Amino acid sequence: MKRLLLLLLAGAGLWLAACSPLTAVSTSTSLSDRLVAPGGVSTLLDTPRIEAAVESVPNRHGYVTGRAGVPLFWRAFDPGQYGLRYQYLAQPHDNGLPLQTGLQLALPTPFQPQAPRGTVVLLHGWMMNGDAMLPWSLQLAQAGYRVVTIDLRNHGHSGAGPSGYGTFESDDVIDVIDALQERDEVVGPLYLFGVSYGAATALFAADKLGDRVTGVVAMESFANAGDAIRSMIPHLMSLQPSGWKAQAIASYARWRYGGQNLDQVIAAASQRLAVDLDAVDVSRALADTRACVLLLHGQDDQHVRVDQGRRLAAASARAHYIEMRGEDHITLPLRLDLLGGVVDEWLAHDAHAGAHCPTPAVPREADRLAMAKVEGARRG
Repeated sequence: MKRLLLLLLAGAGLWLAACSPLTAVSTSTSLSDRLVAPGGVSTLLDTPRIEAAVESVPNRHGYVTGRAGVPLFWRAFDPGQYGLRYQYLAQPHDNGLPLQTGLQLALPTPFQPQAPRGTVVLLHGWMMNGDAMLPWSLQLAQAGYRVVTIDLRNHGHSGAGPSGYGTFESDDVIDVIDALQERDEVVGPLYLFGVSYGAATALFAADKLGDRVTGVVAMESFANAGDAIRSMIPHLMSLQPSGWKAQAIASYARWRYGGQNLDQVIAAASQRLAVDLDAVDVSRALADTRACVLLLHGQDDQHVRVDQGRRLAAASARAHYIEMRGEDHITLPLRLDLLGGVVDEWLAHDAHAGAHCPTPAVPREADRLAMAKVEGARRG
């Protein structure tokens, strides 16, 4: 058996990070440009290591052209034993350097794929790509699911198109699912799992797909795009990162973007995208979806603040909510050690087939009091 030690990023989903001081300096003087398109790849991604890791495990990939004419890249992992061992590595993430995650594989030779118990479609965050979610891909594949990752439009290997903050992207996701079902790549019960921007996309897609989706895992999604932008950008502008390069970029970003009126910025971006960002209401999509939903949010998240997750949790009785103490927008998707088993058990629960949605196991690191208040507010 071949043992491979990989250090790579697990889809941290820093949506809207294109306006963050931690990214490369932009030539644009308008903050609205940073809301219209990603403008690059997050510096948190260690792309060469991720690519090497993906190439080391069996997978299939291809393209589907969506209804909008955008080529959409997908990758599929069969269920089976990959010899996965995962270790969470606590580390600073304010210096603009690639994050490292301890992922250890002992891949058997030859690899023996198993019959899938269902399909999980993974959707990444802003400035990320499907390959960045490799740890979650293999975690779920070892749990018996065929896993399909999709590079959202304007990301990874997929083509360009107007950003829709989950509205347009959800149509793309549906087009890929339809095409892959015809090829028997998507089989059995269908689950969607999204991180940040990908989580909002998953919830919009689930609403549109209706009974075709059994369950959704939505990690650190925003409830309303405009509201999230108004709270996130001031936080990004206030960051004081470590490292001279990151500090210089942060100062430059504050000088270039700091004085712009956010309402005007959002209005300008909305006009260019032909999408009213203040009307991109994920809460409404969640309220209308017939699938069971597991919401996960870090209590210390300042990019998509925890009040966004709580608003989503209050939108539907079919949603269960877990709020994790001490986790933020970057660390939460890396916590396979705390959440991998929770997600596996929730997806596999028999209650998905009944009238009631399954109650997830709650890690001891969760804030049960905050969760109880959210539940009380929803019932009240």
